[in-house]
Amino acid sequence: MRYMQEGGFQNNPLMRLTLALTLGLLVLFWVTNVAMYFSRMDLRPSSVVAYYNGSEEDFRPPRSAASMLETTHMHLPMMGMVLLFLTHLLIFAPLSRGAKVAVITTAFVGALLEEGAGWLVRFVNPGFAPLKVAGFLALQGALLVLIGSLASFLVAAARRQAAQRAAGAREKKLDTLHEEGAVHAALE
Repeated sequence: MRYMQEGGFQNNPLMRLTLALTLGLLVLFWVTNVAMYFSRMDLRPSSVVAYYNGSEEDFRPPRSAASMLETTHMHLPMMGMVLLFLTHLLIFAPLSRGAKVAVITTAFVGALLEEGAGWLVRFVNPGFAPLKVAGFLALQGALLVLIGSLASFLVAAARRQAAQRAAGAREKKLDTLHEEGAVHAALE
């Protein structure tokens, strides 16, 4: 934990490489989340109702409890792990406590709403459809903020290390010049 708190991981190139590659996968994850949602419905509650409760116009049957259970079973642990990873990194970002709490809460509440609202629409009342849209927007917005924070962190860490390397090179050059000056003065 001290390693994270003191920022030592920021100077580890392999850690930054791992985080950058993870960031790439998470960006693709976010893009596919959005694409999958919009391939099935849009931001209108009526499209959510048609997706979950079926549509005679489109010859689409209602979602079965078994298919929804299978989807939920896969989504809950995946979203838990992704959000745990990203919110854990956000904890060490230079943001106010209030901003961190807001992003973390929005991410987890958005995930629960997005997953749970489909069940409510299908088996309780179609009037819950706006919750599905709100959950989708909250989760995807929070994921975007979390991914953006990770990207910002990686860029800042790379810039800091480049500045440190440049300062070290200048210092080394100055030391060499001072040594050469001392040798030159001794020869005179």
